[in-house]
Amino acid sequence: MATPLPRYRFTVAEYERMGEAGILGEDDRVELLAGEIIEMSPTGPVHAYSLALLTNHVAAWVGETALLSVQSPIRLDDASEPQPDLAVLRQRNYRAALPGPADVLLVIEVADSSRDYDRATKLPRYAAAGIPESWLADLVAGVLERHSEPRDGLYRQIAIGRPGDTLASTVLPALAIPVSVALGQSG
Repeated sequence: MATPLPRYRFTVAEYERMGEAGILGEDDRVELLAGEIIEMSPTGPVHAYSLALLTNHVAAWVGETALLSVQSPIRLDDASEPQPDLAVLRQRNYRAALPGPADVLLVIEVADSSRDYDRATKLPRYAAAGIPESWLADLVAGVLERHSEPRDGLYRQIAIGRPGDTLASTVLPALAIPVSVALGQSG
């Protein structure tokens, strides 16, 4: 039986230096998760349209109460800097540093080819970091999942909505998302 070779794990600082040195460019679709540089799935038309509808819907609700971050990095810890499709952030100036877990009210991932990775890898990282709520728009199964109550690296509550349903945030109760909007089925 072969012994697996050890993997080198990058820190956020090393990852960011790769960007500064031009090893990783702005157009590279990668993110750092648990010290590994992960290539992100290409964005297809259904994903792009769903994200556009979700962005418009959440932005209309957010207004001046919070900041809406679209496909931008958040820093979970010294080894993870994922780029959720959407993140609702506390209102403050982020020019000096990326938002951290205490700044993130909720994240939303839109997923088709990446749904297993998002559900099994990214959402547990968000939970371990203490992000209060993570949503997954599963374009393949045609459902919107709201994951809340993070504890021990897992979300303890999961609500699932189907087209025709509307799910409200547990963190921001005034924010309600029609499932058809999240799945790109309206408009």
